Amino acid sequence: MEDASVPPPDRSHVPPRTIALIGKYHSLEIADSLCILARNLHDRGIVVIVEQATANCAEAPAELRDWTICDFTGIGERADLAIVLGGDGTMLNAARQLARFRVPLVGVNQGRLGFLTDIARCDMLTCMDDLLNGRFKPENRMLLVAEVLRGGSCIATSLALNDVVVDKGSNGRLIEFDLFIDSEFIYNLRSDGLIASTPTGSTAYSLSANGPILHPHVSGIALVPLCPHSLTNRPILVGDRSEIEIRIVQATDSRVHFDGQVTVDLRPNDWVRIIRSEFTICLLQPPGYSYFAMLRQKLHWSEKPVVN
Repeated sequence: MEDASVPPPDRSHVPPRTIALIGKYHSLEIADSLCILARNLHDRGIVVIVEQATANCAEAPAELRDWTICDFTGIGERADLAIVLGGDGTMLNAARQLARFRVPLVGVNQGRLGFLTDIARCDMLTCMDDLLNGRFKPENRMLLVAEVLRGGSCIATSLALNDVVVDKGSNGRLIEFDLFIDSEFIYNLRSDGLIASTPTGSTAYSLSANGPILHPHVSGIALVPLCPHSLTNRPILVGDRSEIEIRIVQATDSRVHFDGQVTVDLRPNDWVRIIRSEFTICLLQPPGYSYFAMLRQKLHWSEKPVVN
């Protein structure tokens, strides 16, 4: 299901000389941040690349087109790392595009929830010394790869860093599907759908569906039913080497979503086959980063209730 060619070398421990900038324009601050960061890196002797859609977007400042512009393939072939400015959605897209090139990613948060973007915009420039001097810590995250089979033929395939979700689509009716793990029948279920989540995705859609939080070092895939028409179907954690298969039995408008960004329509008797990808994505974490401290901050653990 994936390219079995020899992977490119690991670049997570190489002092970066070429850095790609990737952004999505939620606000004017992102455009300003991209320009400020590009100038700062250039002044430090770094070769700056701007991702093609980032540079050519209608909201992009003209200054960004003064730098080298590349698509994701060009970034994968040339960049030592990529800095992503925006939210988790921007990071997820970059991860899927660059995983096969083994380009490390650094996330700058633009003020939203952001479980994957660790650096606050106000700290962006002060973190560059640590980044360029190799003091960021690499952390590899697993990805899933899924294919949609129809009549025995693959009609679509995609990577996912967060999750692969089969759901009922825009129709209000439940879907019915069979679940198999390593070719063993597990159950038949009528529900709104099923989430297959990586540890990274356990704090995303899976969390809102009462799935477990998995530390990134856990080697597993969480299977979380969406509103099951049964009180006994609970989330299941399976090994990361398991092959998960979902067969659509009955549905009117079912779909499969990859990280909530790539969508394929499904029909009865379609199969969605999910395994761990051979690729991982390397996230570079700033000095002092703590996964549990991040959870405390984002999920407001240990906060005292506000008394009026």
